[in-house]
Amino acid sequence: MLENIIEERRKKLEKYKETADPYPAKVHRDMPLSDVLAHFEELEGRNNSLTVVGRVNAWRDQGKIIFLDIKDEFAKFQVVLNETECADFARAQETTDIGDFVEVSGVLFKTKRGEQSLLAKQFRIITKNLRPLPSEWYGIEDVELKLRKRYLDLALNPEVRDIFIKKDIFWTSIRSYLKEQKFHEVETPVLEAVPGGAEAEPFVTHHNSLDTNFYLRISLELPLKRLLVGGFEKVFEIGRIFRNEGIDREHLQDYTQMECYWAYADYEDMMKLTREMYQRAIQNTFGTLVTRRGDFDINWAGEWPKVDYYEAFKKETGLNLADVTAPDLKKKAEELGIRLEPNLGRGRLIDLIYKKTVRPLLLQPCFLVNPPVDIEPLAKRLPEDANRVARFQIIAAGTELGKGFSELNDPIDQRERFEEQMKLREAGDEEAQRIDEDFVEALEYGMPPAAGFGMSERLFAVLMDKSVRETVIFPLMRKEE
Repeated sequence: MLENIIEERRKKLEKYKETADPYPAKVHRDMPLSDVLAHFEELEGRNNSLTVVGRVNAWRDQGKIIFLDIKDEFAKFQVVLNETECADFARAQETTDIGDFVEVSGVLFKTKRGEQSLLAKQFRIITKNLRPLPSEWYGIEDVELKLRKRYLDLALNPEVRDIFIKKDIFWTSIRSYLKEQKFHEVETPVLEAVPGGAEAEPFVTHHNSLDTNFYLRISLELPLKRLLVGGFEKVFEIGRIFRNEGIDREHLQDYTQMECYWAYADYEDMMKLTREMYQRAIQNTFGTLVTRRGDFDINWAGEWPKVDYYEAFKKETGLNLADVTAPDLKKKAEELGIRLEPNLGRGRLIDLIYKKTVRPLLLQPCFLVNPPVDIEPLAKRLPEDANRVARFQIIAAGTELGKGFSELNDPIDQRERFEEQMKLREAGDEEAQRIDEDFVEALEYGMPPAAGFGMSERLFAVLMDKSVRETVIFPLMRKEE
């Protein structure tokens, strides 16, 4: 059946080619359809020829008159072809299909039913469609199919296009807020000799000219902090990062992340900045500071409470992180049914238990502060407790939506923490961080006291109440067999 339809359309294509080019390079449009609708009364009164373009969305052939709907990105509009008025009527009738892109010139008028329309004088195909658009696409529930054929989902479902219009507004708001705060936007390399800045397994690629393996970056952090060493005081980057980990509702292998670094500031300063930035972006994108996630509302307005990591952990697990041992943590993890890889360090055990017990309960926006040093090798220790670090996480809807801290700038302490991470790697923890000798050397030249922060597009997915894959235009998919 499909093959027959395609063959029939190929015949129409060849017929059209006898008199015109069905794929012209140059087209004309006086204005988008949304502007035609907005200014219809004024334009109709002029009675001047108007040229519009769009994809044929509906076709109703009544013999000597044809009614069709065309759509562009933002609107749908009716076009009327009359045998006595349109010079291209016969060709259009014989060769046009739903799904074709067309250019139509004519005059505006209202039908007897009062419908705003364009009476065509000239009509031409500007892109011939060879495959029928699936009329049943709205009812398809196979998310994998929709993601794989995203262009069809976008073409047929305005709600999907709206996701990415909102996403543009979201990232534009983040960018403009940081620029208002005098942050410089920069670009750092995607390929790295040593992956760092996060605990994640990297992708490996080979550089042919240098005959060397490199890693796709797993974070933006270490290159940006090198810029603080070089004299920049406020920098940020919005870019893709890559992590060779599993796919679920909140994780992808490649996604967009923003990180910013602010010299002569601490994590308290950064908490204030990020709250204001989030509230600006959410208000600009959705027109409200209350969003929906599942069956509950999230209120992003006002001040956000601080939740002490140690206190929350003890409340939910009964364990005091000030003196808990690795065996105690393993026992608790087993009680909770957490699957453990061998040779996990104390920090990883704490993090796994926290994600199982504490994080799911934090539904409204808050700052989770001051965790153990074991789980954050790049943050500055608290002056009053060297076993804890000056870090905050933005938590809402039971998930992490951003993380920041007072940056560790002591090169000796940093080297020691990297060495501890390397011991964990050697013991089998593949996500433990590697030692970056060049970064440690940069710290030895001196990096000013600073605060840093990172957030990913997971925040946007939560705001949209969708999985992160649904908010990426072309998510990575398994190769079709």
